[in-house]
Amino acid sequence: MNADELLERYAHGEKDFEEVDLRGVDLSGANLTCIHFNGANLSGTNLSGASLSSAKLAGANLSDADLSQAILLSTDLRGANLSGANLGGANLSGANLSGANLSWANLIGCTLRSADLETANLEGANLQYARLIDANLTEANLDEANLNWAQLDGANLERVTMPDSVSP
Repeated sequence: MNADELLERYAHGEKDFEEVDLRGVDLSGANLTCIHFNGANLSGTNLSGASLSSAKLAGANLSDADLSQAILLSTDLRGANLSGANLGGANLSGANLSGANLSWANLIGCTLRSADLETANLEGANLQYARLIDANLTEANLDEANLNWAQLDGANLERVTMPDSVSP
């Protein structure tokens, strides 16, 4: 499936695109609110500036995808693979990222207010200036993560694996 076909079907009310293969497709700026991409292959896809609020992306492969400046409010990303993804400036407030793989992802300036990152793998992730206010990071792996200037006010940091230079 290509971007034009997906957008046309979405515009006609179709929301269920589970397990679709959209590797490397350009969907930048698209409004895909409430879309179902559970288990989909979106690796390398350009979703910069896209609106994916309340979308279902559980178990989706978003490795190396560009989600910079994307709106992902209350999005379900449980168990998703976001390794190496660019989420710079994205808004993931209220998103469920429990068990997600965000290793070596760019999360600079990302908003994760009240997000659920329980057991998420954030190894090597760049969280500079990220807003993790009231986020749940229980048992998350933050080893080698860059947390310079990150806001962690009210965040749950129980049993977190942290870089040696940072203490919870």
